[in-house]
Amino acid sequence: MNNQGKKQREQNATKDEQQAIRAHRLSTIRNKLVVLSGKGGVGKSTVAVNLAASLARKGRQVGLLDVDVHGPSVPGMLNLNESQVISHEGSIFPVGFENLKVMSIGFMLHGRDEAVVWRGPRKTKMIGHFLTDVEWGALDYLIVDCPPGTGDEPLSVIQFIENVTGAVIVTTPQEMALLDVRKSITFCETLDVDITGVVENMSGFTCPNCGEVVDIFSRGGGETMAREMGVPFLGRIPLDPAVTCSGDQGMPICFGGTTSETNHAFDLLVERIQDQIGDTGTESVTAISSSTQGE
Repeated sequence: MNNQGKKQREQNATKDEQQAIRAHRLSTIRNKLVVLSGKGGVGKSTVAVNLAASLARKGRQVGLLDVDVHGPSVPGMLNLNESQVISHEGSIFPVGFENLKVMSIGFMLHGRDEAVVWRGPRKTKMIGHFLTDVEWGALDYLIVDCPPGTGDEPLSVIQFIENVTGAVIVTTPQEMALLDVRKSITFCETLDVDITGVVENMSGFTCPNCGEVVDIFSRGGGETMAREMGVPFLGRIPLDPAVTCSGDQGMPICFGGTTSETNHAFDLLVERIQDQIGDTGTESVTAISSSTQGE
C-alpha cells in the first residue's frame, strides 16, 4: 500500500511538472486556434495550412501543429516530407519555414508509408509531448490542425492547452457534410471553447475558360448552418484546382504570391478571424520582443 501511494505521488508530481512546463511554453503564444471538422474530406488541413501561410506572409510569427496521428498531411503540403526534428536536452525543435514553425508526427516516421497503429492513450501522450516539449518560442499564432471528428485528438488538444483562443470549423456546403460539422460546434460548446467561426470550403467553381460559376457541392450551406446555430460565418473558399496542385507540390497557394480569387478569399478569412478574436495590432511578437529588449 505504501509503495502504491509513493508511486501515485511520483506520477502526480510528474504530471504537475509537465503541466507547469506546458503552461510556460504556451504562455509565449498570443493566440491558439484549433481547426476542426466533424467530417473528413472537407479540406480542413488545406484551410489550416493556408491560414498559417497567409498569416506568416503578413509577417506574423506562426506555429502549425499537426495532431492527425494516423494521417499527417501537413509535412507533404509544405514540401517538408524529408525534414526531421531535432531533439536536445529534452526539448524538440520544430521545423522552420520562413515565419512558420511546423510540428507533426510525420517528421518522426521512417517513411511516408509507415502506419501509426496506436490506441487513444498513446495518441494523447504524444499530443502532450508536442505541447510540453516543443520549443515554439514567441508566436503570434499557434494553429492546430486536428483530425476529423470529436474524439481523442481534439479533446486532448483542448484539455492540454486549456485557454484555447477559438475554434475554426471547416465544412463543405452539402448537407451530408453539415450533419457531422454541426457536431463539432456542439463539441466546442460542451467544452466552453469559443467558436471563431465557420469556413465554407469548396464553395463554387469558376470555369477558367468561360468564367461561369458552377456550384458543384451546392453553395451557402455553411453560412446557413452558422446562422441557424448562432455562430459567426467567416467566409467561402472556392473550389480551385490550383489549391490541389499547390498542396501536391508542397507550396501553399497563399505562399505563391498570386492574386487569384482563392488568395483573396484566404486573406479575407484571416482578416475576419483577426476581427473575431480582437487581434487589431500590427506588430508581431518578434517586433515587440525586440523593442522591449532595447529599452
